[in-house]
This record gives sequence, C-alpha cells and structure tokens, in this order.
Amino acid sequence: MIPAVLPTYNRAPLEFVKGEGSWLIEKDGRRFLDLGAGIAVNALGHAHPALVTALTEQANAVWHVSNLYRIPQQEALAQKLVDTSFADTVFFTNSGTEACELAVKMARKHFSETPPERTEIIAFEGAFHGRSSAGIAAAGSEKMTKGFGPLLPGFKHLPWGDIDAVRAAIDTRTAAIMIEPIQGEGGIRPLPEADLKALRSLADEAGILLIFDEVQCGMGRTGRLFAHEWAGIAPDIMMVAKGIGGGFPLGAVLATERAAEQMTAGTHGSTYGGNPLACAVGCAVMDHVADPSFLDGVCRKAGLLRQKLEGLVAQHPDVFEEVRGTGLMLGLKCRVPNTDVVKAAYDALLITVPAADNVVRLLPPLTITDDEIAEAVSRLETAAGHVEPAPQT
Repeated sequence: MIPAVLPTYNRAPLEFVKGEGSWLIEKDGRRFLDLGAGIAVNALGHAHPALVTALTEQANAVWHVSNLYRIPQQEALAQKLVDTSFADTVFFTNSGTEACELAVKMARKHFSETPPERTEIIAFEGAFHGRSSAGIAAAGSEKMTKGFGPLLPGFKHLPWGDIDAVRAAIDTRTAAIMIEPIQGEGGIRPLPEADLKALRSLADEAGILLIFDEVQCGMGRTGRLFAHEWAGIAPDIMMVAKGIGGGFPLGAVLATERAAEQMTAGTHGSTYGGNPLACAVGCAVMDHVADPSFLDGVCRKAGLLRQKLEGLVAQHPDVFEEVRGTGLMLGLKCRVPNTDVVKAAYDALLITVPAADNVVRLLPPLTITDDEIAEAVSRLETAAGHVEPAPQT
C-alpha cells in the first residue's frame, strides 16, 4: 500500500525535532552537527534569533494578501537585492524551481518580438535546475527526464565547460545561455572564472542573454553575495532561492531592465510568491549575508575548513580523492561509494549530502564556528575510518 507521503525520497531513518545554530537534535536526543544546512538553505543556521524575530513579528501582523496589492516587505527585499547586485528588478517565487520557470519564460519573451524568433536555450550536462517541466528539460539527463515526456522543447545540451562548443552552438535561434557558476547536484563543480568571462563575452557578441542559476551557490555561500562576482562579470537574469529565505520557502529571479522589458502586467504571476512572511524573513537574511564583514568571515572559515579537509584527504587516500568547491560550498570526491560515507557520517552524528560524480557535499551554515569546523572534520575522520577499504594482502 502506498504511504500517505508520496514515496519519491529514500529518507534516512532520522527525525529531527529541534535545531540550534549548526546542530540538529534527533527525537532520541542525539545531537548531529549539520554540514548540510537543508541543502544550502539554512544559511544562518537553525532558529537564528533575527529570523525568529522577523517571522514572529510579521506573523502577528499580516501573513498573506496576494500580489493584487502592494507588499512593503516585498518592496524592501527587492530594493536590498537591487542595491547589492547587478539587477534592476526582482520577481519573487516560492522556490528555485519556480525561479527557473520564470527565467526561461523571461528569456523567450525578451525575443518574442524580434524576428526571427529566438527560443533556444543552451544548457549543460550535469546541470540541475529543479524538477519542473522546464527544469528537467534544461538538465536533459535520463535520470531527470525518463518517463516524463514529451519534454519541453528548445534546449540544446552541451558538455560542461566546453566554451568552444558554446561558440559553435550559438545561432539565430539562440535566446540564452543558462548555467550554474558552481554545479551543486552535479558534484560541486565550479566553472573557472575564465570560462564565466568567456560566456559573458559570447552572449554579448551574439546579442543573447546570460542566465545564472545561483539557487545553491548564491546568498553568501562562496564568500561573495553571489558566486559570479568572483569572475567580475554579471548575468542578465539570475535565479536564487534556498539561502535567501534562511529556511523559509522563498526564491527570486533577478534581472536587468533590458532582459525583463517584455515582462509586463499579466505575463507572469504567483499567488504566494513574495508574501509578507517570506519577505520579512528574507530581509533579515539579507541584513546579515550582504554585510561585507559577514562575507569576510565566510571566506576565512572556508579557508580553515578547506585546509582541514585537504589534510583529511591526505590521511585517507583510499577513501577520498580530492576537495572541490569554493567558500562553504565544498565537496569530497570519494574513492568509495559516497553513500557509504554519508551513512558512516550519520553514525558519527554528522549530516552531509550526496551528489553526482561520487561526491559528498559539505554545505554548513555560514554561521558555523571554528570549533564546530574542527569537530566536523573530526567526525568525518571517524566516518572515513569506518569505510576505509581493508588492506590488500
């Protein structure tokens, strides 16, 4: 008999009843150090006082009014994002998946009055853009698309990181290039800064749009507010979610005026997107993660964590191959099954997240302390010891 909750997840046998900073407490009282942060969502950890206050105060005022009316909290959050990014305008969603849907619509709408009509979007192998029809069509992998056809047309899939292939693929049908500056689900694969700059140049030369998916790598995760800032370039359209709500469901599409100029009244909408509760929390998140001193702290802690992880890899070469990533978006490429490492970490009271390419993701709260970093690596050491292959005789 099918369970009441649709069984689309292979859930770990853990039930957390409370969160405190970088820690999750299981119903049996065990305390787990959280290096998953709800898959890069809990940017400020669990039950951060500023977020609890923002949510509580707003809940005591007004929860929801719909986008038929002005929402001061939404306007305030949009202005914070515009003031600290490339964007001129913002549309709020409930998730990264919904942000992807709008990004695709916006790119196609932009060229809808320009013959010949440009509708094709260049995407890349290993990508993850959510599980909606547009998201899985953009990813294109069999794992994502099998059984869900016919797929939304208009996506051209290229090898990840092959700039020459992008150059050759752009033609009169191309509307946009869409890419994650750092692939998350794809195995913590950062695109080199030179490649990001090259994509910007190719888009400019062809007069097309550049879309960045920063749902996982944005909101301070790399030590800059957005990962693309390290390359000194900017997209025309960007999807964000996860960390922007600090645990409250919230996403957004940020865009330049040029990219968004065709998105007039009635071309898109959302019942819940940008409601007062979500945006009150989002404003509180932005007050922290957009602070340069906070981002400096993320960079410093990222350096400490990476240094310790490099030592871990050196001590367990039969378990780990390398450390990947940027900032506090790191991955351990494994020589043993990554799911074995994740399970051993559970046994060591540590939360990690599996990814493609046999990688274990480490996505701690950006508020993690130095002592917690040391404890996390110690627990990873314990986990590594449990999955270490037996010596050859």
